Parts: sequence; C-alpha cells; structure tokens
Amino acid sequence: MPIYRLHYFPESGNSYKLALMLTLCGQTFEPVWTDFGGGVTRTPQWRQTVNPMGEIPVLEEDGERLTQTAPILLKLAEQYGRFGGETAAEKFEVLRWLFWDNHKLTGYMATYRYHRTFTPAPDPHVLTYFRKRLDDFLAILEQHLQRNAFAIGDRPTVADFSMIAYLSFPVDETGYDFAVSHPAISAWLARVASLPGWRSPYDLLPGKRLTHYV
Repeated sequence: MPIYRLHYFPESGNSYKLALMLTLCGQTFEPVWTDFGGGVTRTPQWRQTVNPMGEIPVLEEDGERLTQTAPILLKLAEQYGRFGGETAAEKFEVLRWLFWDNHKLTGYMATYRYHRTFTPAPDPHVLTYFRKRLDDFLAILEQHLQRNAFAIGDRPTVADFSMIAYLSFPVDETGYDFAVSHPAISAWLARVASLPGWRSPYDLLPGKRLTHYV
C-alpha cells in the first residue's frame, strides 16, 4: 500500500478534501503541519523543496509530491475505484462540478472566510462583495441539491468532497448557518457526514491554529 504524507494546515479546506478522501478510501497518512500563518509557503526554500506553486496542500505518495487538489482527488478516485464517475456522462459531471467549485464556490468561500475570520481588520466593502457572489453560488447549489442527493445524482463523488470542504467549517468562521439559510445544502452536508469513516475538518487535521479574529 502507498505511504502518504500530507502537508497541510488545519484551516485549509483544500487539505481537508484530500484528508477526507484518503480516510474514506481506508487510507492513513502522516500529517505534516505547515506554518501557513507564518508565511513559510511564500519562502524560496519551501517553494524549492516542497511545492514550486507555493500552495497547500501537498500530498506525498511514496515520496512523490503531488499538488493541486482536484487532479489529486481524481487520481485517488481512479486508484481506489471509489467516488469517481462510472460512465462517460458521470465523469463529465464530476469534472463540471469540480471546475465550478474550484472557480466559484471554493475560490470565493476560502477567500471570504480567511478575510472575515483570520485577518485583524477585514475591509467591509470586500466582505460585502464576496458575500454577494457567495450568496449567488450557494443559491445555485441549493437549487441543484433540492433535486439531487449528491452532486452528480444519488451517490457521493469527489465533486461532493470538493464542494463540502469549506462549507464544513464552523458557523463563526464561514458566517453561514446553512440549516437556516440553505436547508438543502445542510441536508447534503449531513448525508456526506453520515458516510462511514467521515470526520470533521479540525478532527481530521489537528495542529496549531491560526488566530481567529471573529
């Protein structure tokens, strides 16, 4: 079996995506806490030795460093024969929702949450702009999940694990109480959380935490 090491920090939803996928596939990994708050990922040394793209997470598989969460999720799905698309149409749908999540939902929620919760003086105009975009994206997802149990139909895939990640952090960080504002999303999150082996972000990724300003 492969030996995995995951470079992460606990607040990283992208790190959670990979940690959750590995866990649900029955795999263990060595957690490698990274001082993101201290700026280590922006240092020349870290970029030369860990990830030249300067991003977290990094997944080591038998010593090979893999970067960019979406392609890693797809690789693991194929490798373990779980949580991927089975037909050409399903594979297209998985990719469609992964791209949408990376460009829209994760892209905006990660930035909004970080600015809102982990910066000492967030700009209210920036927060308002991001909140408006997020409300639109969440409305799209809410409508989709009113008709579908999961992203591509009646079973979970890596598209779900990608989209739930930043929505799974506490309300005081995201600023959204989905049970009140988006009941279909809330029910979907609960369905994913009922999968055998599921664990919450801070349970799955322990370690020194960023300063919380909200």
